[in-house]
Amino acid sequence: MKNTLQIIILFFLSIPVILADSNLTKERNLIKSERNNLAIGWRDNLGYEVPKPGTYDLYKIRISGDGEIIDENGKEGSLHNVMNGKVTLLSFIYSNCTDTNGCPLATSVFFKIQEKLKNDPAILTKLKMISLSFDPFFDTPEIMRLYGKDLSYINADWDFLTTKSTKELNPILNSYDQPVIRKFKDGGGYDGVESHLLRVFLIDDKKLIRNVYNVDFLHPDLLINDIKTLLLEHE
Repeated sequence: MKNTLQIIILFFLSIPVILADSNLTKERNLIKSERNNLAIGWRDNLGYEVPKPGTYDLYKIRISGDGEIIDENGKEGSLHNVMNGKVTLLSFIYSNCTDTNGCPLATSVFFKIQEKLKNDPAILTKLKMISLSFDPFFDTPEIMRLYGKDLSYINADWDFLTTKSTKELNPILNSYDQPVIRKFKDGGGYDGVESHLLRVFLIDDKKLIRNVYNVDFLHPDLLINDIKTLLLEHE
């Protein structure tokens, strides 16, 4: 009887350990799964060679959309004017995005591009990068300034923009076919961005869209290659 009681006690004492080990295993598997599912843009190397710049053509898809924006200093203007006649990379983001393969990926790729081009000023000075928020309710000019404060630092031309409201924003989103789903509280009040599709647009100096990158093709090496290809069109 005594031995049976000891076995029962030991069994119940071991349950928390078993549960703890089980939870730890689940957490490890989740981390492993997330790592395996990271987008290509998080990798240092593509894993394959890209074509030499200028050996392929980038189609002229359509004219890029324009609209009223506000920069990180509160200055109002137009999206086309901000492009300033440069080859432009445009991404739509919002500062509260927590999707690893969403806005943080686009911002990381832009950061890596300036890093890779820091010793190639002939290319870097001809490039404009724009991160435009699609959450003007929360992303004020001040928030966008703070968001980009420590990101652009190598003489890169990188702007962090927002808009006054969805009245100004929605026509811009529509012109780029950029979907975004917003959340609303039961009482009808705005409650942030629910989801969006990650897209980055490559725009030439004539404001024509020349390529659109989704999460599967958003890697700094691919974008730099296309940027160089566009610049070679004028040589």
